[in-house]
Amino acid sequence: MLGSLLKKKLDANTFANVFVNSLVEVTESGFAEVSEMINEDNAFITNPRITDRYSDQFLLIVIAGNLRYLDSRFDSDESAEIRNKIFAKLAEIYQTSVPRIAELMSHTDDFISKVNQPSKNTLYGMSKAIFHKFGLNEYQESYFKSLKTPNPLFLKRMDDMLSNFLWNWDEFFRKYRTSLN
Repeated sequence: MLGSLLKKKLDANTFANVFVNSLVEVTESGFAEVSEMINEDNAFITNPRITDRYSDQFLLIVIAGNLRYLDSRFDSDESAEIRNKIFAKLAEIYQTSVPRIAELMSHTDDFISKVNQPSKNTLYGMSKAIFHKFGLNEYQESYFKSLKTPNPLFLKRMDDMLSNFLWNWDEFFRKYRTSLN
């Protein structure tokens, strides 16, 4: 009981800062492992040579995927407010405008949906988005290459890797109480 009384209370702005800073930090520190996993994956007949130049695309996919969960965790007004604060924080970090960030997130989210049809599984969509954005089809064996679809074994390994980049909502709500008023 005492623990719940001591929980920190967050507003939308503070939540957006925690959300963005956490995701940027985890993607910056974890991208080397992701690129190593992809480069060494036996689903590819040649090494895709994924380097740091793909890290921005990776970050966009991770953030867009995580933003999909806002609507299921907050009511629509709170979700919209948080999303706007997140876009403002990203615009500040990357020295661009909020509309530009919103457009990038919208395009990335649309791309995840497109490559993930007909599935609605966000994690699976993120894995498929990485496969396509990183141009990994050209490194596959001829069967999957001709189908222009990822090897399902690679997707499973990518899902396992990407699960480390999803926001832990249960832990967050254990640690903080949110009040967006």
